This record gives sequence, structure tokens and C-alpha cells, in this order.
Amino acid sequence: MICGRRLIRKALFQRRPPCCYYTGYPASSVSRSLHTTAATEAHAVGIPSASTPLSATRIGEGVGSGKGKEREVEGLYPVAITPAVTTYPPPHVAHYKPIAPLTPARLMKVYAELSKARLTTLMVLTAMSGVALSPLPATVPVLLATAIGTTLCSASTNTLNQLAESTFDAQMTRTRNRPLVRKIITPLHAAGFATVTGLAGPAILLAFTNSLTAGLGAFNIFLYAGVYTPLKRISVVNTWVGAVVGGIPPLMGWAACGNHLFSSAHPIQYFPPLFLSDITSSPLLSASTTQIAETIDNPLSALALFLLLFSWQFPHFDALSHMVRTSYAQGGYRMLSVINPSKNALVAVRHSVALIGICSVLTPLAGLTTWTFAVTSLVPNALLLRSALKFWKNTTDKNARKLFHDSLWWLPVVLGLMMFHKTGISWLEWIGWEESHRKEEEEPVTVLKVET
Repeated sequence: MICGRRLIRKALFQRRPPCCYYTGYPASSVSRSLHTTAATEAHAVGIPSASTPLSATRIGEGVGSGKGKEREVEGLYPVAITPAVTTYPPPHVAHYKPIAPLTPARLMKVYAELSKARLTTLMVLTAMSGVALSPLPATVPVLLATAIGTTLCSASTNTLNQLAESTFDAQMTRTRNRPLVRKIITPLHAAGFATVTGLAGPAILLAFTNSLTAGLGAFNIFLYAGVYTPLKRISVVNTWVGAVVGGIPPLMGWAACGNHLFSSAHPIQYFPPLFLSDITSSPLLSASTTQIAETIDNPLSALALFLLLFSWQFPHFDALSHMVRTSYAQGGYRMLSVINPSKNALVAVRHSVALIGICSVLTPLAGLTTWTFAVTSLVPNALLLRSALKFWKNTTDKNARKLFHDSLWWLPVVLGLMMFHKTGISWLEWIGWEESHRKEEEEPVTVLKVET
């Protein structure tokens, strides 16, 4: 009985061998749960389990009441003498992955990640839609300058955003692989990239387009990096500020062609359907090729472009934020999808309804498109509204993903329809069919007289 107590005391309180200190466990008072975990991992690599009672593990020879016999004690977990605690060897040098050299090709890839290439591409496409919908023609230098300037402004904006949020990005699964989190480049390097692109973007827009377009680009950088980014951790209003940022690129494309955002010489012009043009009074005008000039100085046109992109971002972003709400909660962001998911879905429904009014009333009334667009746009708007209502009734990740995917195809489809139904454009004439058909009708018919 005395030998058994000595054996228990010796097994529990003797010093560990030096090979055990790198495991990270304290030298004494090792909990049973820790050894149980270590034993589980030891069993996986074929080492005798530490969780096996001493009745199944030989402590040593020559210990016990009988000479040459093995003493077995029930219910004890060996601490210092079990090989299970040696299952955490120091990592070999070969296990470390060497850092790849920062070659020019890899540096371009890092710059693309800092710029959020997909988001930047979307910004450029929406800016180009403003150019395409302009009633004024755009030259090749204006097109290239608008695309390059918008790209640089967006790159600076997104880089500044990651610089401000790198410590919080490390806490979220969705963003922990960003370059600044992984220490691929230094914050000073990223700040230099943001500064160069932030100065070059507005400078290119100023040199090749006009001061209004350059001012919009610079203002968007400030609004996103200086207002929206810090507001994300303060109030849910950040989503509305971010929607304003997304609505500015089409205004940049609109202004790059020489259009006005605010009426300078004429009152606001309205373009009702043709069947109402005879019963309405000035300044109501019917949309036709002879009234394209009024669209240039009509603030309703710019307002329609802005509101279209502003309202679209709510079903798009509200669905996305619902899917990643866990990451936002980990990072400490004040998002409506985290605080009130039901209201977040309701906001998506409201703006889906607003898109119907913008497409079917405001856009053709401003003279951007013909009134045919009011009818053709109902199909994509109805599909988007259906997904938003389904998401509102049942706020699940599945319904949020469906709404998010619908918002992705909705934008290019509606912008394409706007370009197809653009005021003053006859696509039959553009492809040459209408002109050739008119010539055939106008050709004189030669009558041959046959003398008898």
C-alpha cells in the first residue's frame, strides 16, 4: 500500500524530461484534459495513448511489491514518463514555406488585389455606361481617359480602405488573405501606391476630359476612404454612403462627354410619351431625334443615372452582407445585416420597387431612353423584386445568394436595354437595313411602254 502511494506521488510530481518543454505546457500541474488531447494525437501517429489507464501501460520493471514484477495501478494517467507528451516536435525548417520574391508579375498581382480588381471593373463599366448613354459623341481619347482615370481612382480608393482596415481584416475569414494582412507588402508601399493612383486618376481626367469629371473622381476617393470606411464601425448609415459612392461613376462618364449635371441655361425638360405630347404644355417635349440637345443640359438625365446605380446597390449589397454577416460581426462592423437581418431584407425590397419607378418612369421621362424601355425593363425588374420578396419573407443564406446572383445579371441587362432604347438611336438604321429599305421605296419605277 505504501509502495503504491509512493509510485503515484512519483508519477505525478517528478520533473519532466527536457524534451517535453517545447510542447508549451507548464512544467507542473498539467491538466488531465491536455494529456487526453495529446494522447488522442499520439494515438493517430502510433504512439501509446496517454489516456490509457496504468493498468494497460507498463510503468517500469522492478517497481512494486514483487521483485521483477510490474506494478499496475488503476485509473492513473502518466505524466512525465509517457511518450504521449512528445507528440509536438519542433517544426523542421523544411516545413516553413519560403516567401516568394516580389517579381514584377507578382507585384502586379498584389496591386490588383489591393485595387479589388472585380469591384474596379464594375466601376469602370458603369462609368462607360454613362458615356454610352450620352447624347454627345465621345472621342477615343475621352473613352480611354475615362476608363483609365476611373480605374486609378478606384484603385486608390480600395487601397486606402485596406490600409485603414488591415487589423480588422485579419479577424475575418473573408478578408484574412488580403496582401496587407499576409504582410506581402509593407503599409508604406501600399500607401505609396494609393497616393500615386489617387493623384494620377484625377490628373488624367482633368487633362483629357474636364474639371467636373476630375472633381467627381477626387470626391469619390474622399467619400469612400474618408467617410464610408470609418463609418462602417460607427453606424448602419454607412451602407447609404457607400451607395452614393457607387452612383458617382456613371455621372463621371456622363460628364466626360461634356454633359451637365445641373441645368445652366434651360429649365428642366420632360419627355412624355408621344401620345401625350399634343395635350401637354411647355416645357413638355416629345422624345425625338430633334430634341437630343435638351438632354445635354437636362439635370433629370444625370439624376436618373445616379438613382439607378444608387438603388441597385441595396439588393446587391444587402444580400451579400447577409451571407457574410458572421465575418462582419467578427470584425466589429455596424451592418444592418448583423443588427437587424429582417430590416436589412426589407430595405432590399424597397429599393427593388424603386428601381421599377426609375426604369419605367424617370429614365424615359428624362429623355435618356424611349418609352419602350419602360416596358422592356419590367421583366428584369419583376425577377429582381421576386427574389427580394422571397429573401424578405425568409431571410436565409440560400435566398440571399439567389438575390445576389440576380443583382449581378440585372445590372448589365438593364444597362444594355437602356443603350438599345437610347433616344435618337434607330438600330435598324444603324445596321443599314432601314436606309437600304428606304432607298428601295424612293427609287422611281420605270414604266416601259410597248408599242403595238
